Amino acid sequence: MAGVFEYELQVLATDLDGLGHVNNIVYLRWMLDAAVAHSTALGWSPEAYRSLGCGWVVRSHFIEYLAPAFAGEHLVLRTWVSEMKRVTSGRRYELYRVADAALLLRAETQWAFVTFATHQITRVPAEMQAVFRPVADERG
Repeated sequence: MAGVFEYELQVLATDLDGLGHVNNIVYLRWMLDAAVAHSTALGWSPEAYRSLGCGWVVRSHFIEYLAPAFAGEHLVLRTWVSEMKRVTSGRRYELYRVADAALLLRAETQWAFVTFATHQITRVPAEMQAVFRPVADERG
């Protein structure tokens, strides 16, 4: 799927919870890290946002956990922009275990574009909209 960014992960022992599988908060951290890495790859690094004085903040997360991940596993988190509106954007995620291609997680984050100084929602610049092109959702 064109426009999809792949973020590779190795599950560390420190990622685990008391049940011996990846802690829910770790999945969320991975999603945010993948979003930043994707943005950076498209030319919009954290430094670029600071220079602009505007950037993305999370409005909501939805995470569907389908199967657990364990220490030592190699994973790939796929992410893409699913929608780009005037002041908001949607981003989707799918997490796979490399060894068996099992889908472990599906998720979505809704973002709002804000001015850092005022925390007010503002219009996404045209040059940013041009590089964050939405990808059609394969699931319909």
